[in-house]
This record gives sequence, C-alpha cells and structure tokens, in this order.
Amino acid sequence: MTESTVTGGSVQVSQSGPIATLTLSNPGRRNTMTEAMWRALEPACARLADDGSVRAVVVRGAGTDFSAGADISDLGSILKDEESGHHDGGAVAAGEAALAGLHKPTIAAVEGYCLGGAWQIAAACDIRLASSDATFGITPAKIGIVYPTAGIERLVRIAGPATAKYLLFSGDFVDAERARVLGLVQAVHPAETFWDEVDAFVQRLANRSQLSIQAMKDIVDTVVAGDGSGNELRHASNHWQHLMATTGDAETGIRAFLAKGTPEFTWNGGRDTQRRTTSAAS
Repeated sequence: MTESTVTGGSVQVSQSGPIATLTLSNPGRRNTMTEAMWRALEPACARLADDGSVRAVVVRGAGTDFSAGADISDLGSILKDEESGHHDGGAVAAGEAALAGLHKPTIAAVEGYCLGGAWQIAAACDIRLASSDATFGITPAKIGIVYPTAGIERLVRIAGPATAKYLLFSGDFVDAERARVLGLVQAVHPAETFWDEVDAFVQRLANRSQLSIQAMKDIVDTVVAGDGSGNELRHASNHWQHLMATTGDAETGIRAFLAKGTPEFTWNGGRDTQRRTTSAAS
C-alpha cells in the first residue's frame, strides 16, 4: 500500500488480501522510534481506516524485533506536548491514540524486544500475540523519566495496578511466558511457527463479520472507559443494534449457519458508520 519513510526509519503499510501490516522499521537500531516515526502512525492509521478492503491490521517490527522503544536521543522532542509545554506524551501519545482509535481489529505481533514506548504501541492494539523469544520491559525508571500518563492508564487497565507498578518501578525485562501470566499478551507461540500462527489467527478475524467485530470492539472499549451513568453504553448498543438490523451480515450469517455453509460477509463499514460519542452526536 504505502511507505512513510523518515530519517533514520520508516513506518510501512503493506497489504495482502484483506489483511494490512503496519511495520515499524529502523534498521540496525532494533526499530527504535524516532519522532517522525511516531508522527507517521497517525496518517498511516487514517489511511487504514478509510480503506474498505482492509478487514484486519497486524502491527509488527521489521526483522526480528518489535521495537526497542522511543529513540532516547530524540526523547525530549518526542514526548513534548507543544500546547502545554509538558513532556507527557507528545508524538508518542498521538501515535498511541491513533492506533487505539482505529475501528478495525488490530493485532500486535511481538517477537524480540518490545521495550519502553514500544509497549504503548502494542498495548494500543486489541490483541497481542507473542513469539516465545519475545522480551518485554517498561523502563522509564532506568533513565529518570515519567512514563506518559496515557501509557500508564492503558497499562493499568490491561494488567491491573499492582502489575503496572511492578513493571514501572522495576523496569525489569520479562519473557514472553511471564508476560502472558501478567496479562500483557493473550497467547505465546513457538518462535519457529510464530508467523504461521499469527497469519492463521488474523485470517480467521478477517473472515468473521466485521459488523460484529467493530461493534463489539466499540462496546468493550466503552465498558472499559465507563461514564458511570451508562449513557455511552446505551448509545453504543443502540447504534450497533440499528446497524445489525439494517445491514446484511446477520442475515448472511444465519442463512449460512442453517445451510451448514461458510458465510461470506461483505460489510466493512467505514468511519462514516462509526459511532460518535453522545456529546459529539448531540
């Protein structure tokens, strides 16, 4: 599809059938993320959102590492929020938010190192699959910085406050199996069959009803965010129930089930069919 090349690295977007792959590439530097690479995530995600032929997105690193995190030599500018002047996210938070906001299913495929800010990229994906040779570490305490608030919040939601503190305080590396036990990843596969396992899983997602997946992604995220009153959850439910009743996926799926066949789902929505928050809609 595209390649956004920047000095010292690139964010590449390629496609095979209904599956797009977003690749973090900074050769010879374990795919460390420069400021320009972080900023390239937002337009890359926008293109993926608008491409109706894409039904699932894999996020990976080039070669044998996911990413060793933010480029330390570029860290001051990477984390700086130009509006507030604070160093609490900047390009890192923008890239993370763009990936988390993509309405299509996203899968982080992690092999080798996934360290520091790279965890924010993996955490922003819906599902994380790890190779048995993967190593995770969240290391701000090793260099005296405060991890971006958005990254801490997501880590707490995924792994819980005690595990978040353990990882953030110590900066210790954990292997793939330990990461699974801690809740950081959903599955660990042998290194020698890792990409076959990833491909088989993502192909299954691409063949499922995208109406179902996109609706349930929105509803799960709404439950996690929680507005206390339940208004957003009702808004989400009403929106997707309406689309379920007025698009063809449910009819296609039920007909195929009764005929003992394989459904061929065609709906893939688009940003114009995505739910807006209550405040945005009013």
